[in-house]
Amino acid sequence: MAEKGVLLCFICALCFSSAISRSLLDGSKTTVLDVSASIQKTLDVLSFDPESETLQELKQSSSSSSSFTLQLQSRDVIHKSTHKDYKSLFLARLERDSARVKSLNAKLDLSVRGIKKSDLKPVETEGYEAKVEDLASPIVSGISQGSGEYFSRVGIGRPAKSQYLVIDTGSDVSWVQCAPCSDCYDQADPIYEPSSSSSYASLTCDTQQCRSLDVSACRNGSCLYQVSYGDGSFTVGDFVSESLSLGNSGSVNNIALGCGHDNEGLFVGAAGLLGLGGGSLSFPSQIKASSLSYCLVDRDSSSSSTLDFNSPDPADAVTAPLLRNRQVDTFYYVGLSGLSVGGQMLSIPPSSFEMDESGNGGVIVDSGTAVTRLQTDVYNSLRDAFVKGTSGLPSASGVALFDTCYDLSSKKSVDVPTVAFHFPGGKSLSLPAKNYLVPVDSSGIFCFAFAPTSSAMSILGNIQQQGTRVGFNLPNSVVAFSPNKC
Repeated sequence: MAEKGVLLCFICALCFSSAISRSLLDGSKTTVLDVSASIQKTLDVLSFDPESETLQELKQSSSSSSSFTLQLQSRDVIHKSTHKDYKSLFLARLERDSARVKSLNAKLDLSVRGIKKSDLKPVETEGYEAKVEDLASPIVSGISQGSGEYFSRVGIGRPAKSQYLVIDTGSDVSWVQCAPCSDCYDQADPIYEPSSSSSYASLTCDTQQCRSLDVSACRNGSCLYQVSYGDGSFTVGDFVSESLSLGNSGSVNNIALGCGHDNEGLFVGAAGLLGLGGGSLSFPSQIKASSLSYCLVDRDSSSSSTLDFNSPDPADAVTAPLLRNRQVDTFYYVGLSGLSVGGQMLSIPPSSFEMDESGNGGVIVDSGTAVTRLQTDVYNSLRDAFVKGTSGLPSASGVALFDTCYDLSSKKSVDVPTVAFHFPGGKSLSLPAKNYLVPVDSSGIFCFAFAPTSSAMSILGNIQQQGTRVGFNLPNSVVAFSPNKC
């Protein structure tokens, strides 16, 4: 009897050990996609009512620390969708995304080719009419790259007037629509009135801020600015100094930003843009921030998160090298060493993720690009491995830029191979299934949310970033990824 008891204990121990091993193994190889929950969100997003959302009004207060926090919300929370179904909404997002990617690549291409700001045609000094067609950047579509996908509510001037601004890690110059308007698009808040602010001041043409603009001009000693995007959208006006209020964190003075009197494009509700790039005119640079971080909520959710400055990274963050391009200081590059699918590393040459001496290549982390773009050979390897691991799922026809789709209409949930980014030092970031297998309609068609690019530069997009706090530790040149820290 004693021997039988020992044997049973031994067998139970083996079973328990096997269950744990299988659990750990499956945890690294597969992850579960909640199909029903994803489809429900596609229905919910169409019913968002921006007017029912409580706008967080700003209260100026002195901050006892050097950290600042802003609320962060997705585009569809503040802008009532005119789309009748989720597929048309999703296709519009992809069209904006393609314009965005072309604009970023154009910006890099100009810098790598050595085209200086002095080579670009400045704005006209008679009025604010912009000649965007004369700029050395492509016109790619009528969907605005500048329309943005995530917004923060910022106070402009003193007393502070609350405005929704697009947050953009791919831009440096911040700007807001200003009265009087030569041409202003519709926005959610009243147009900002400079004459009502005691902290508004013009910048002269000989200031460092004015000289740092890519395109500028001088009129009666005052600095004029112009920012153009890859789709033909633009903003033109006075380059000024103003006070910005950041939620309940207090205010910062003497921030150089554009006061746009002629702003054309489909910027959709936002009053302007908060530039979070790495250049000297970006908001983080102007406040001398040691770090910035954001967590992007699901765009099909009405929840919000935060944009933080000078806050420490979570202790359990996955870290990677933060790299910079000597040709263009706006972009934040991350040191990526590889990709894995289902726990298996892909055979990808390290050079596929590296930046060369001329500034081509590399991987940027961008808040405004939705779909991660990878060099074609890298994408093909990733896609083929994922397809191999999902051979049991019913396939569907491709949608727009997605060539790998599935009909999951008969499923409540599915197991799919885990996709992970790998960084130097053996560190890795595994993505939740909803960050790479996304619904494109409300009937159950899901697509693999990566795409190839003919550009040498790869982009880590915001679908893959959703639900993860992404932090940039600027002095230490570190990118920190903290899952589930929204």
